[in-house]
Amino acid sequence: MTEVDLVATALATGAAAGLTDTPRGVVHDLHAALREAVRRRLSGVGDGVRGGYGVRVLYAYETDPDVWRTRLLQVLASELEMDEEILGAARAVLRAERRTGHVVLDVVGS
Repeated sequence: MTEVDLVATALATGAAAGLTDTPRGVVHDLHAALREAVRRRLSGVGDGVRGGYGVRVLYAYETDPDVWRTRLLQVLASELEMDEEILGAARAVLRAERRTGHVVLDVVGS
């Protein structure tokens, strides 16, 4: 799994956890931290025009990951420099989701 795939999978997993009836817990909090780190980094990209687009794609992806996945992967690959804050947050979301006993879908291959 590439770093871009890792972040996209964690964003989708965290968003899906937030859509269930489970109480807002650790997965939700970790997902919010990841989303904020990615949003903050995308907001600071270039002259703000592309950064604005990247932020819009990030939010659209959370509402419909199947439709926006390809665009999000493109934005993450071209506009976002992966660093330990973002990668660590993505790993934390996936670890927490596994611990809750939920099934983590393989959205990388879809």
